[in-house]
Amino acid sequence: MIVAGYLFYAARIETQNERNQFLTDENIKLDREISEIEKLKSEKQSLLDRKKIVERLQSGRSEVVIAMDQLVRQTPEGIYLKEAKALNDQITLVGYAQSNARVSTLMRNLNDSEIFEQPVLIEVKAAQVGNQKLSEFTLTIKITRTVDEAANASVPASRRRQGS
Repeated sequence: MIVAGYLFYAARIETQNERNQFLTDENIKLDREISEIEKLKSEKQSLLDRKKIVERLQSGRSEVVIAMDQLVRQTPEGIYLKEAKALNDQITLVGYAQSNARVSTLMRNLNDSEIFEQPVLIEVKAAQVGNQKLSEFTLTIKITRTVDEAANASVPASRRRQGS
């Protein structure tokens, strides 16, 4: 009877040890899978970050064209742009005007534009260009980030659907 009890409990202990070993092995497998999942999550985040950068660059490609188009459209007669420098969201314009009133008109037009805002006149001075007396001006304007909306508004709806 003692031997039978010993064998019974020894078999139970062995079965429990096998279960414990099985659980330990499964925990190791799950730990490996969890680490793979974490690695995949970090790769996914890295890819999403890259995607955002590419999307930002893609929108920036058309931004320059749209800004230059709007700049041409908003420039009144009698204004001659000599230089346009862009830095971040700001454009610095240097040019000549037949009168100060034309500079004011340019600033109003830029302020009313869909993509420009806050024109600031930096300097106006008299200049002699050839045999003409003109006003040389420097002003800055900010580019708003609604360029994508302006681009979509200028493209007919039927073409937008085709591109999507």
